[in-house]
Amino acid sequence: MKARTTVTAEASDLDTLRAEADRRGTTLSEMLAEAVTEKAAALRRRRRPRVGVARSADGRSASEVAAEPVARAPR
Repeated sequence: MKARTTVTAEASDLDTLRAEADRRGTTLSEMLAEAVTEKAAALRRRRRPRVGVARSADGRSASEVAAEPVARAPR
């Protein structure tokens, strides 16, 4: 779903985008939509969870601890 909004920007920046739109044979509106899409994608990529390396209290790596057999509960 697309939504409309109002953008406030420096005139020189809009002139640059308008000139690029003319060069591509498209509209300023399409150029702005492309810029918003690219910025949103970059923000989403930056916010992805990171997987870190951890160590247990005794200095073993998380993969070493995870590789240990799990004790079964008594029945």
